[in-house]
Amino acid sequence: MIPVTIESGKNIALFGLGGSGMVTAQALMAGGANVTAYDDNRERVLSAEAAGIHTDNLRDVDFADFEMLVLAPGVPLTHPNPHWSVKLAKSASIEIVGDIELFCRQRQHVAKKNSLIAITGTNGKSTTTALISHVLENAGRKVEMGGNIGRAVLDFDAFDDDVIYVVEVSSYQIDLSPGLNADIGILLNVSPDHLDRHGTMANYAAIKESLVAKAKAAIIGVDDEYCAAAADRLQSLGGDVTRVSVHHNLEAGVYADGDQLYRADDEGRRKIADLGAIGSLRGFHNAQNACVAWMACAKCGLNEAEIQAGLSNFPGLIDRMEELGSVGNVLIVNDSKGTNADATDMALGSFDRIYWIAGGLAKEGGIEPLKHHFGKIVKAYLIGEAAPNFAGTLGENVEFEISETLDKALVHALEDARADETPEPVILMSPACASFDQFSSYAERGRYFRELVGQIDGFRVRETS
Repeated sequence: MIPVTIESGKNIALFGLGGSGMVTAQALMAGGANVTAYDDNRERVLSAEAAGIHTDNLRDVDFADFEMLVLAPGVPLTHPNPHWSVKLAKSASIEIVGDIELFCRQRQHVAKKNSLIAITGTNGKSTTTALISHVLENAGRKVEMGGNIGRAVLDFDAFDDDVIYVVEVSSYQIDLSPGLNADIGILLNVSPDHLDRHGTMANYAAIKESLVAKAKAAIIGVDDEYCAAAADRLQSLGGDVTRVSVHHNLEAGVYADGDQLYRADDEGRRKIADLGAIGSLRGFHNAQNACVAWMACAKCGLNEAEIQAGLSNFPGLIDRMEELGSVGNVLIVNDSKGTNADATDMALGSFDRIYWIAGGLAKEGGIEPLKHHFGKIVKAYLIGEAAPNFAGTLGENVEFEISETLDKALVHALEDARADETPEPVILMSPACASFDQFSSYAERGRYFRELVGQIDGFRVRETS
């Protein structure tokens, strides 16, 4: 744990006692702060009390007695309406921050010579975070990975000069981190998401851009208009910007041409990596992740051979294009993290003959943006609340059934795919939906799918090198 000594002696209110909230309260207390914590969930409050954290109903206290409100990232800051704790803090004119802001302030205070890589984007940030961490560790570097993936940042070991901190940051977390100043800031892409929390697309894109705007060096995917404009703005201000593309051969930057990665500069272009035999990095979206990871690791001092070695044995990310294994010639892929059409678009684009399991709690736009992939879908197996709407979109273009539940969908998809005589038909569970109609999270949905697949007779687990 990282004790937050910079807030020693201060009276701090904390709202939100989930995983990161508990760690944050304990880190503040370890650093000498006086914490009063609360959550609307009574069970979480009781857990905090059992852990020795002082709690009180923050509705009943005077916020003028506090110097700061530390807010969990899942709690609304601005839209659709500020949470009641936010309103109380603003009425008392105290600042509102999150755990990543405290991490950055403490890092600045101890003045260690470690490196911080911060990754954001609408899609791909978890895979990219895990990939960068893996390549660095594979090359013998000491890495702490966390943030919006895995461990809370204040749960890291005490700051060390030799550590490279690789942190995934959501738009919610950026909003609560005005002092986020990464050594390497990464912006992968921006597409409509979380607009209920940020109000407009312009607000959402600006929050994402602020991460790279404050970084010492920026790596930006430029295949969407928002990120391309951000790269131009930052470079016009004299920023250190590396552009990345999977759709264009850049004159300067890192780009993918099929499964080959290239770096271009004033001296021309050269091939820097080969993704051809790496199943965990299949698809153009993973080519972008690999381009970004290559550049970040190169900036950390790794050579091309070290980076290629790390890319080659990357096992992939759980729940994101996770190649579970095979039954006969049928490949089974868990993409439970495909919770919106953009994410599922990337998964569908990675295979040619697909038995698609989709559905759940639909997001705005449904699967309309995926129509260009319908020709590759042999049959769809629809589950959850979205099934009738998805059926309407598929219409006569794609054969489908309404399976209702994930277990039934897998049984029926497997029956059909095993009768397919092509070299490698794929059962792809990529819902294009949130999970909350039938599961508590995409992670629970993914765990259940893995359990179902593991019970199939003749199933062979995918092996990684």
